[in-house]
Amino acid sequence: QVQLVESGGGLVQPGGSLRLSCAASGSIFSINVMAWYRQAPGKQREWVALITSDGRTNYVDSVKGRFTISRDNAKNTVYLQMNSLKPEDTAVYYCKAAAVTRDYWGQGTQVTVSS
Repeated sequence: QVQLVESGGGLVQPGGSLRLSCAASGSIFSINVMAWYRQAPGKQREWVALITSDGRTNYVDSVKGRFTISRDNAKNTVYLQMNSLKPEDTAVYYCKAAAVTRDYWGQGTQVTVSS
């Protein structure tokens, strides 16, 4: 089993920044990929960014150049640094761990970009 706890969401003005954290515990050795997803009101959950166990990253086009995913293996934590935030980035952000046998999800953290 893997447990994921997200934090760092909040209200920010357009153009501002936030850093989300996802702390993993449990059978973390089984995790291959960590990812962030988001779900805006009335929309489907969409993938935002991922980082592999060897540090490779990838992003959805809409956040490239603005968001950065990283990991601190010593702290078993994955981060999503979000800069130049836009109102359309408003959503609940979820952390996902893709393990050998199944995926695990965190509870989500709300990000609201509004003036």
